[in-house]
Amino acid sequence: MPAETSPGAPADEPEQRAARALAELEVPHTITRHGRVGSLEEAAAARGVRPADIVKTLVVRRGEDDHLFVLVPGDRQIDWPSLRALLGVSRLSMPDAATAYAVTGYERGTITPFGATTAWPVIADASLREPADRQISIGAGGHGVAATVPVAAALDALDAQVAEVTRPL
Repeated sequence: MPAETSPGAPADEPEQRAARALAELEVPHTITRHGRVGSLEEAAAARGVRPADIVKTLVVRRGEDDHLFVLVPGDRQIDWPSLRALLGVSRLSMPDAATAYAVTGYERGTITPFGATTAWPVIADASLREPADRQISIGAGGHGVAATVPVAAALDALDAQVAEVTRPL
């Protein structure tokens, strides 16, 4: 059973930003608050979803002041050669925590493209598209706070580019 859920705006500012963005984009969502967890399995249990349905939002740096979001299912990791090939670049990196915060307005572990301070491009792994009625749980601006959303609505709202950019853990 998921922890406390509500359709309303959360209490602190980053959470409010994420919830407001979801509402403004008309993405159906439920906010779940469960506090900090120690593993993917704990997070999935707290949110009432499968581990593969937890979506990590990773910030990737292409160049100076040029970032993007990569949406990665919980049971997968970025396949760097595939992502570099897709983007036509020879080098990518993950920013440090301070830079990730500066370019998104969210702390690591809370990052979401919804309500980020900069609307960076979004790439979603192709494995997220199936099944078409899939519900995913994505960070919502606070530690232990997530939004459960229909994947199709989320990817459409984000104008996400869908491509094979991950591999199993």
